[in-house]
Order: sequence, then structure tokens, then C-alpha cells
Amino acid sequence: MRVPPPRSADPPGPGERDGDGEADRVDCVRIVHKHRNLLAHAPEPLHEEVSADYTDMIYAAAAQEIEQRRRAFLRKWRLKCRAVADSLEEAGERLFTFTRLPPSQWKSARTTNAIERLHEEFKRRIKTQTVLPSAETAAMLFWALLASGQITMRKVDGWQTLAEPLAVAPVDLAA
Repeated sequence: MRVPPPRSADPPGPGERDGDGEADRVDCVRIVHKHRNLLAHAPEPLHEEVSADYTDMIYAAAAQEIEQRRRAFLRKWRLKCRAVADSLEEAGERLFTFTRLPPSQWKSARTTNAIERLHEEFKRRIKTQTVLPSAETAAMLFWALLASGQITMRKVDGWQTLAEPLAVAPVDLAA
């Protein structure tokens, strides 16, 4: 079982859809994007509170707890700022795809730190060139930096459970 790498928040392309026509991928970019989107819908004085509620929901320890906190988030923000609740509802089940993974993998599925670190290292290495000549060159640069110890990659949290199948039951969206 291989978890696909995070992709852009753009709509999925051909071959990236599941049976219901929606993208079905574990995507840390989607989680970060939705947080920014919620803040964009909230008045400035409420940003800290929206962030705290969103973080509590996304980083809950179990899928049931995430669902309880999602329902509480929607109840609270429908009253305080309807646009914030509508924005979370718009994300639907796709925002919570990571809950189908074993909980030991959730941390890696919810963070972009490793990707951002690698991106920054590449930018630093090639800042004198605007474009690498080919995809093969990028791969060679990556492996050279890795082999020389100039960059290190931390293990994926929960790597021991990568072979486990995804959970079939999605989060109940009835709030």
C-alpha cells in the first residue's frame, strides 16, 4: 500500500478520481489550503479562534473524535460566522481522507514540512539556474544531495503500517 505524495490543490486530472467522481487522495496541501480558506472567510478578530478550533479538529487523536469536533465546529461557526462553516462544509469528506490511514501515519499525511524543506534545498542549490535541463537532472541532483548527506529525509511517521489497507468507512458527514 503506497500513499500518494501530496499534490497541488488544483482540481484532479484524469485518472485521479475514485468511484464517486471526486479525488480520493491523502493530501496535506488540502488541509493547509482549507485552513487558509477558513481564515479568509473570517473577520480578522476571529482568526485565532478559527485556527484553534480547526487545529483541534484536524489534530484529534481518533476519527470519531475528529467527527465530533467537526460537528461542534460547524454548530459554533454557523452562529458566529456562517461563511466559515460553509467553507468547511464545502471541503466535504475529502478533507478527512487521512483518517482512512492507520493513525500512526496521520502526522506525515497532515504536514508539508518535509516537502517544504526539500523544496527550499533545491531552490538554494539551483538559484543560479532558472530551470534544470531535464527531469533526469532534477532526480540526479536529489540523489547526489541525499548520497552526500547534504540533505536528509526523515522517515515517514508510521512507516511500519504502510502495507495496511485503507479503512473503508469514511467520516460521517451528517452534522
